[in-house]
Amino acid sequence: MKKVIADKFNAYPDDICLKLTYLRRLIVNTATELSAGVLEETLKWGEPSFKVKSGTAIRLDWKNTYPDSYFLFFNCNTKLVDTFRQLYPNELQYQGNRAIVLNRSQAIPEQAITHCIKLALTYHKIKHLPLLGT
Repeated sequence: MKKVIADKFNAYPDDICLKLTYLRRLIVNTATELSAGVLEETLKWGEPSFKVKSGTAIRLDWKNTYPDSYFLFFNCNTKLVDTFRQLYPNELQYQGNRAIVLNRSQAIPEQAITHCIKLALTYHKIKHLPLLGT
């Protein structure tokens, strides 16, 4: 992990740092399992961002203005969040067409989140398919 990313993670409250670190691990592991190529880790808009060539960026963050939630952000110009909403209407919460909202006090719904990560990491290969090929 690059120092700038590590510094950002370390600036979060301890429990949020653990949850976001876990999400980062899910992203890294999913990219590896997909043989998606080089995973680019950067800060975009001050948020940890992850991208592979075949996919669209996934960003993570927690904000003081929403202290009980943390987020996985996706490009709002994609069909990702609309597709997630159809696939996981009850398992996940959403913010518009740009984010999955996770509750700070609840466990991460790993299966659903991993599937969403997979769709984001392969988006450019599947964006033409109905429901992104699911």
